[in-house]
Amino acid sequence: MPTTQRARSLGDILELPDAAEQLRLQRPDVEAQAEAGVAALFDEPQRLPSPVLHALAARVARRQGSGPLFDHHASQALVDPDAAALLGEDLPQDDRLRALVEHVDLITVSPALVERDDQLVLPHAGITADDVVLISQVVALTSYRVRAAHGFQLLAGREPVVLAGYQRPTVARGRAHRAPDRTTSGRPAPTAFTREVLQWEPWVPPVPEDELTAVQADSFAAKATRNSVYFRLLARVPGVLRARSALDNAVFQGEGGLPIGERELAAAVSSKVNDCIYCASVHARKAVHQTNRADDVDRLLAVRLDRDADWLAQDVERLADGQDERWSAIVRFAARLSTLVPSATADDLDALRAVGLDDREVADLVHATAFFAWANRLMLSLGEPALPDH
Repeated sequence: MPTTQRARSLGDILELPDAAEQLRLQRPDVEAQAEAGVAALFDEPQRLPSPVLHALAARVARRQGSGPLFDHHASQALVDPDAAALLGEDLPQDDRLRALVEHVDLITVSPALVERDDQLVLPHAGITADDVVLISQVVALTSYRVRAAHGFQLLAGREPVVLAGYQRPTVARGRAHRAPDRTTSGRPAPTAFTREVLQWEPWVPPVPEDELTAVQADSFAAKATRNSVYFRLLARVPGVLRARSALDNAVFQGEGGLPIGERELAAAVSSKVNDCIYCASVHARKAVHQTNRADDVDRLLAVRLDRDADWLAQDVERLADGQDERWSAIVRFAARLSTLVPSATADDLDALRAVGLDDREVADLVHATAFFAWANRLMLSLGEPALPDH
């Protein structure tokens, strides 16, 4: 069987002009870790063949409207007839592949509608816990790249090419959104956005602490202790987690550029658009710590967004209501970049420049927002938030 080419950089895929590519590379740690995550996912041996992973990534890119990323991943899938068959509207006949495609589409479009029952049915199709984490990472990482691609095309002075998505609805179209006051295990659950410290319960079993391999433990050593159920779960695909952990630090701790508090603000905005209460609590709290603007952050958290049958936010611009001119421009750009098909425009970019952001700061805003297209989809598809034990 023919083999796929090694993963290409985002700059190569987009064919960015020199000036825009140099801007993209001004955060070398960010770029290095983003590309390391891509290489770990598609080039290193995984439980699913690389062409199948590329086909699933192509579906994510098409659902989220990215022509360049769809073309790239589809070209890598076409080397394998079984993988190529996953690119079309029709679901595959094979039960396992059908379940994979349906779950990928669900996480891609409606991560906040994922329920524990969606995870419970997957083993019946022969999908293991390792498979679940793997395909969640395919969706999440590709969602990050779609938004990075959109943002850097705007910075290059290009109108991003928006690809028409699939017509077939996901399995959650029209599903009632659950906001239970108890988690699956029976613990109290948050029912509204908050800055309070929350906990998180996995629906997929994490690797037991005493069974972590050295490679798995190292994959999140930069982020958490061995007691973190979230990182022990993601350690089922250690190469991707290692890059993701380092990317997180590079995006949110890098010196210079956009103030860290405004990067955290972008993370909270993305989490509001995607309806991730857990992530919003963490990064709203960090935004307040960095900026001392508790009232402004709480105003953002309190906005209620209208949502359609796929639970997609319809009026994300409302998140900027009541903010000053600078934060309004930042929130509006981050919110529009976070929609299922990114909708940020050249006018939104001009608004950022008008309030004093230079292109390097805009690039930081793109990365911070895009990273939470990744983080939210993992948190929402693999578990649920809980109130602290006390």
